Amino acid sequence: IRIARCFEATRQKCRRLEQDGRRAREQLARAEAERAALEVKLKHARNQVEVEMKKRHRAEAELEKQERKLQLVFESLMQEPWGNGEQCSVLRALAGRRLGVTLAPGRRSSAVDDSCQSLLSHSDISYDRTEDDVVRS
Repeated sequence: IRIARCFEATRQKCRRLEQDGRRAREQLARAEAERAALEVKLKHARNQVEVEMKKRHRAEAELEKQERKLQLVFESLMQEPWGNGEQCSVLRALAGRRLGVTLAPGRRSSAVDDSCQSLLSHSDISYDRTEDDVVRS
């Protein structure tokens, strides 16, 4: 009878361990599925950041190009002989106000930096894709 009780206790432990193992495998499968979904989201987010940064660079290049054009127009207008001194002073005031806020080449607008710095800062974003290439078994 003692041997039968020991066998029954051992059988019960084995059954509990099998159930625990089955639950652990199910939990592992769910975690792996969640990890895979998060990796897909991460890949999409990285691609989106890359696309947005390219758009930003193009927009900044276009802004600098337009500001150079504007500066050339102001310089050209300032060199024109004006018959009316009031027109010249108005143009100088506009030029001083506008050219005082134009950007030097390579600089970003402070409004863009202040509002989007945490989202688009080049130094905050890691493009290390070595983790993407790791083969998991």
